[in-house]
Amino acid sequence: MTKKEIVKQIADKLGLTQLKTKEIVQQTFDAIVETLLEDGRIELRNFGVFEVKQRKARKARNPRTGERVDVPPKNVVTFKPGKEMEERVRNLRRLPTPEKREELAARTNSMSGSHPDGKARSKTQRTRKAT
Repeated sequence: MTKKEIVKQIADKLGLTQLKTKEIVQQTFDAIVETLLEDGRIELRNFGVFEVKQRKARKARNPRTGERVDVPPKNVVTFKPGKEMEERVRNLRRLPTPEKREELAARTNSMSGSHPDGKARSKTQRTRKAT
């Protein structure tokens, strides 16, 4: 599911315009990111906890050359689902079928301007094609 689909779903349920709903959803996402940047943690009751953690430096191997490479430490966002989400997912009767996932992926690609042959097109290419 994409942000656009979430916006449409919420707008339909609440009877708001998609434009206003998109603004609210985006403000919510922005607030989450800002809180992570300032505090490093945000807890949303019955949903979960987002937290910034530092991944340690490590040694890795370049798969092409086999050469050993030092990977520096980096900050990553982790998510731990809340009890309610955890329970609801645990009680899920069936996962979406592969066909359903493909349908969702195809719908997402068609909305993002992706070409049917799988090649992404730039905004300019999409605009030229439309005119």
